[in-house]
Amino acid sequence: MAGAAAADPFAERTWAVAYRLLSRVPLADLSPADLERRAVAAYLLGEDGEAAATWEHAYNRHADVGEPADAARCAFWAAFCSMMRGQMAHAGGWLSRGRSVLGPDLDCPARGYLLIPGVLAALDADDAAGARGLAVQAGDIASRFQDADLAALSTLGHGQALVASGDEAGGLARLDEVMLAVCSGEVGPIVSGIAYCAVILECLQLFDLARAAEWTAALDGWCRAQPDLVPYRGQCLVHQSQLRQAAGDWAGALATVAEARDRLSDPPHPALGLARYQEGELCRVRGDLPAAAAAYRRAGRAGYEPMPGLALLELVRGDAPSAAAGIGRALREARQPFRRPGLLAAAVEIRVAVDDVTGATEAAAELTSIADQTSSPVLKAMAGQATGAALLASGRTTDAMVHLREARTTWQRLGMPYDAARSAVLMGLGCAASGDSASAALEFGTARAIFTSLGAGPDLRRVCRLAGGQVGRGPLSEREREVLVLVAGGSTSRQIASRLGISQHTVRRHLENTFAKLGVRSRAAAVAYAYEHDLL
Repeated sequence: MAGAAAADPFAERTWAVAYRLLSRVPLADLSPADLERRAVAAYLLGEDGEAAATWEHAYNRHADVGEPADAARCAFWAAFCSMMRGQMAHAGGWLSRGRSVLGPDLDCPARGYLLIPGVLAALDADDAAGARGLAVQAGDIASRFQDADLAALSTLGHGQALVASGDEAGGLARLDEVMLAVCSGEVGPIVSGIAYCAVILECLQLFDLARAAEWTAALDGWCRAQPDLVPYRGQCLVHQSQLRQAAGDWAGALATVAEARDRLSDPPHPALGLARYQEGELCRVRGDLPAAAAAYRRAGRAGYEPMPGLALLELVRGDAPSAAAGIGRALREARQPFRRPGLLAAAVEIRVAVDDVTGATEAAAELTSIADQTSSPVLKAMAGQATGAALLASGRTTDAMVHLREARTTWQRLGMPYDAARSAVLMGLGCAASGDSASAALEFGTARAIFTSLGAGPDLRRVCRLAGGQVGRGPLSEREREVLVLVAGGSTSRQIASRLGISQHTVRRHLENTFAKLGVRSRAAAVAYAYEHDLL
């Protein structure tokens, strides 16, 4: 009786009521359909262990009454629950059991469901062609049996495989197709949540912030309509925090990621590492360096690579060599294409700071190559800013300013104030290097106002130094001044050494002393400071 009474709350997606009613009935007295409802409700309430146990009961019931197709489908969901809990051996066992109960000849939707873990494994192994092949097979089965959940999972995998193979437009079209099915209510609640989170993450990795914002808003509405929902709300909050940070709402972003962290911590969710990393990013740009370091450590412990944030934290702390080593290691290890843009942008900033102009130029060139193959305005602005920074460091100020102006215009159009302000700082350095102190002061002032409104402590302190808000720590020696004059003229360390009859090591030592005295971190910043304060 309670099982029948739970049908309406289940249909209305009031999961706590449905689960409470179904839990009053002994498992042995529930029908196979009610066992599946109880498993779904338990999962959506965050009771992963209970969900897995109930799927097992449902599997046994279907198998006992000679329903191998339904039994295999339950085995898939039992495997899914095990995967979400990190129990990969259990998951593998359930998948094997599902294949065994089907046998070699039975054609049914479950055979398509059992292909989905292979799609995920192929994507993890960077085998985009293999993932696409399996997804297409699963999609054919879904079409034959008109199974909406399987169709969504297969189309999702197909889209991810296309993106991984470099077909961004084709992949995004598939992902949008999945989301239309989800938003129209064709897809069940568990698969809907999977699709929302996977598509939003894919959009963020492609730096398609407009699409990510659209689907994040839809996910937020979906979650709000189901107050009892647990598994997807935490990850939704992480994405909301990322988008709020980009839009300049740092206080809101910090509050949102704190809520996400709490939701994802008990029990630990696979997205917890991402939440910790996002927390570290916000703490770093706000200047709470101990909290940032702690958050990055926790992200690493949760299995999330805390780069490039950790390297940029070391740069803010003043340990540029450590930052360069860290970002270099991360770039060497980054196999997934979506990981490289953020690392490359950070590498340009860090390598400029350690006077590795060649390395910065190479990183900017790779980032530009990636951006040229995408429609993302965010990636194009990142590449333009990185190219401008590298050109500025190499003394090609006029060329640098062209790229920086384009990047700043894009950031402003996208409503991303922090990035626009960082472009303004670089443009200020370019103006100063050109002797245009009035324009440099204007750019630094613009950046200072934005950093102040955001609470971007480290950036604010730096731009105040560049604009003359902080006195250097000592006068330059005559030799240091000579080196700085040649740097301002665009000479490399090798050329300066030859001109002055000293070693390159001595040139580097003079530059390090100059940077320390002026409170800057790069050649371009030293030149800008020197012009601003009439040191040349």
